Amino acid sequence: MVAVAGCAVAEPATAPDGSTSRPSAPAATTDSPATTPIPSTVRTPSATPVPEAPPDTVPPSPPPTATGWLLGSRALPQNPDGSVPPQETPPELRDRRLPTVDLLPPPADGHFAASIGAITPAVRKRMGTAWSPGCPVPLEDLRHLTMSFWGFDDRPHTGEMVVNAAVAEQVVEIFRELFEARFPIEEMRPVTTADLEAAPTGDGNNTAAFVCRVARGSTAYSEHAYGFAVDVNPFQNPYVRGEVVLPELARAYTDRSLLRPGMLVLGAQAVTAFTRRGWEWGGTWRTVQDPMHFSVRGG
Repeated sequence: MVAVAGCAVAEPATAPDGSTSRPSAPAATTDSPATTPIPSTVRTPSATPVPEAPPDTVPPSPPPTATGWLLGSRALPQNPDGSVPPQETPPELRDRRLPTVDLLPPPADGHFAASIGAITPAVRKRMGTAWSPGCPVPLEDLRHLTMSFWGFDDRPHTGEMVVNAAVAEQVVEIFRELFEARFPIEEMRPVTTADLEAAPTGDGNNTAAFVCRVARGSTAYSEHAYGFAVDVNPFQNPYVRGEVVLPELARAYTDRSLLRPGMLVLGAQAVTAFTRRGWEWGGTWRTVQDPMHFSVRGG
């Protein structure tokens, strides 16, 4: 399950997004809601940088949970059109607080650390088909971030993310706030070919940003395809449209009144860290609820 599988064309309360055409360049559509200007320069934060993961690193299979749940191991049934019939959340995942599997060393002193760098050949190799030459943003306009985050295991970890260069520094500052607030995140790594080609298991929970694809229900590129959108804890904050829930096993989290760790709700510090900087939040959209999703330009 890809972390950004749910994000749709925005249907915000402020203005509907009626985009049906595929944009030819990384510019906002005319009916995207206005946001604060995107900074044109990027500076490396003054925090201690951490190394990137080795080029051939494949995320290891996490250990089974205490109740025996093994993430990504159970392919869901699919309809002839490839969709997944409605699923119920397994008891083991109704209050999900799984430990983080480390790909990078955690911050040595427990303090926030971050780095901003170009997309190196090693990072490009790991991204695989998440980017291709036909994508609306060139590799030189993307940045590879490393950032500290707190896990549900109450331990600091180091994650990775690929975003547009224009918002790289802002994203680091947002996740610095989330770290200082000890907002829990389960996983943070770039989307890969393996993610895109995997059979649906409905239990993915990767906090991620860039992946070159069109928006759900549209022929227009998603804001993820420009690196201008971030999804946070998809399982705790699932996409919902009618009977469709993504990730598919996250139906227990469609009840937003039952607060559990990692959820994004109106007024929460983890939400205002984005919205205070002009990012739009999918949790306030009308016909689609997408509380995992934040974007600079809407959609």
